[in-house]
Amino acid sequence: MWKKLMAVLVCCLALVVGACGETASTAAPAGGNKAAAAADSSAAAEGKTLVVYFSNTGNTKKVAEALAQETGGTLYAIEAAQPYTAADLDYNNNDSRSVKEHKDPSIRPAIKGDVADWGSYKTVYIGYPIWWGQAPNILYTFVENHNFDGKKVIPFATSYSSSFGSSGSNLAKAAKTGNWQEGKRFAGGAGAAEVKDWLKK
Repeated sequence: MWKKLMAVLVCCLALVVGACGETASTAAPAGGNKAAAAADSSAAAEGKTLVVYFSNTGNTKKVAEALAQETGGTLYAIEAAQPYTAADLDYNNNDSRSVKEHKDPSIRPAIKGDVADWGSYKTVYIGYPIWWGQAPNILYTFVENHNFDGKKVIPFATSYSSSFGSSGSNLAKAAKTGNWQEGKRFAGGAGAAEVKDWLKK
């Protein structure tokens, strides 16, 4: 009799322990899901990063690619509807396209295409080569045709000799919207190492 009673008690105890173990194992993922959801919510609140650039020789493109790699941002190249040729970029020819644009700041070269899902980006890097101490006219086409409200905008430029100067602040004035930050000038040939150093500051 006692043996049968003990067997029944052991079975009941095993069932209780098993139920507790199952409850503990199923409760843990719920907390994990909440943490994951919170992380996703935080990332969504911060928004995405966009790295916009215009490059005619490849120097600015190299820096932009490194920036996109380091920040996890989306890369977008500003392309002229009428591509610039080598003759267009002959700064020593007063009749070249680039010189004419420099002499007439009101010229706004047309841009091919546009940024997809513009509203989803909260941080926007804008890169360009320095032409005569300023951003090329095509950059003004871009900033004047986009609303930067609610976005942090960080300009960067490349040049072998010219300084960053007022190029970034002039773009900010033209844009009229956005939280524009202090810009950075990279020397010609700069790449991933220089970008990493900049982002650490």
